[in-house]
Amino acid sequence: MHEMLPRPLSIGAITALLFASACATPAIAPTAPPAGTSAANSGSTPAAAAGGPTSVAAGAAPANAGAGCPNGLRKLSISTATTPPNVALTAPFVARGLGYFGKHCIDADIVEFEGGLSATSRTAVAQGSVMGGVSVTDVGQGVKVHEVWVMAPHLPQSYEVGPDVKAAADLKGKKLSAAGGGVGSFNWVMGREVLKTANLTVDDVQFIPSATAGRLPGLVAGQVDAVALHPEDVYLAEKQKPGVHTLVVLKELLPNYVYNAYGVADSWAAKDPDLIRDAVAALMEANRAIYQNKDAVVPIMMDATQKDRPEVEFAWDWLTRNCVFAVNTGYLPEATAWSAQLAVDNGDVPAAQKPTPEQVFDQKISNDALALVGGPTTVRNCKD
Repeated sequence: MHEMLPRPLSIGAITALLFASACATPAIAPTAPPAGTSAANSGSTPAAAAGGPTSVAAGAAPANAGAGCPNGLRKLSISTATTPPNVALTAPFVARGLGYFGKHCIDADIVEFEGGLSATSRTAVAQGSVMGGVSVTDVGQGVKVHEVWVMAPHLPQSYEVGPDVKAAADLKGKKLSAAGGGVGSFNWVMGREVLKTANLTVDDVQFIPSATAGRLPGLVAGQVDAVALHPEDVYLAEKQKPGVHTLVVLKELLPNYVYNAYGVADSWAAKDPDLIRDAVAALMEANRAIYQNKDAVVPIMMDATQKDRPEVEFAWDWLTRNCVFAVNTGYLPEATAWSAQLAVDNGDVPAAQKPTPEQVFDQKISNDALALVGGPTTVRNCKD
């Protein structure tokens, strides 16, 4: 589910997908405070560990959800890119838990995928069965999908490394995480970008695949030497293993990289644009609430992420200070254009098929949703 540069699909996979679908301030590296009181409780369900989607109940809808809907609630499946989800990915849980989906007459089923770049996730979106991650690479590879809302226009992760890695050049010969899908996964893509800064390639290191839930314990146990971690896991990693530190804040390395964009199959958008618009409106309201109502959203985030309060509050603080959550459409045409060029430069999309921002993002649906929530706003200096 990230605006992300997944591994190019094979011709057969592309054919299958096509058939199925017929903030201005510098980021500050999250640094964990001294050892405190919490311990992470991270894990995945058997279904998620096997790569399939898992439906979750965290952030359950209020009992009176849909009370003002004379025609009842409309069903919608919406995905998250990791299992359990990270704090940066909890907008759907907040939208459901605080009643925003119900306000817009939607009964949302949230499903967790093992990696936003996984074939399972991408196929589900292309088939029109779920609202989930869409990227410029999907569009460039000919999949009939569009982004409809950028939930997180900026990268929330830091690239965390073990004690003996002082610079990117030290990664040569090391074990890097490829959690959430192996080659082509988000962690693999971020590792590739970090390696470039030292004129290294993916052939200079060993990538270790794992479940997304294995990112933190893999670093702490020394199974990998480097991994892209969300703020809550940065907090835990630096507390649990002395010497673990941030090599680079990914938002600073890749300021135009759009982290997380929701999208749908073109066929679904054409069939029921009002449902998609209303879902986006609910998500926009949820993101605004994340900035404005910490006391209400943190318990929902704890439930969804299976993390304790100290690390969740640490992540909430970092993410809101760095404007990771969009408060409007989140759409930045220049960032989409940059991402498309990066996909071409990396060989993920042929140059002749590089999509334009307009081919990637459905501005009408997103702008119509924005109008439903009162138009553009600025929250805590965040404007995207």
